Amino acid sequence: MTGEPLRGREVLIEFLPIGTVVKVTAMDVATLTEISIQGPASAGQELLKRNALKRLEYVLRKKGI
Repeated sequence: MTGEPLRGREVLIEFLPIGTVVKVTAMDVATLTEISIQGPASAGQELLKRNALKRLEYVLRKKGI
């Protein structure tokens, strides 16, 4: 996978605040692959989203997708 592996794929993202931490879940709809990360709420939604997408790309790459 080179460039942007998630380009053209449908990814669902959910943010769940838990006190000062936010749990971010991202799921690739085509493969039903789901990941979760946690980060400080002060980090901002855009940074947390970017980190979750990078983690999802990593997991998909490990699966050979």
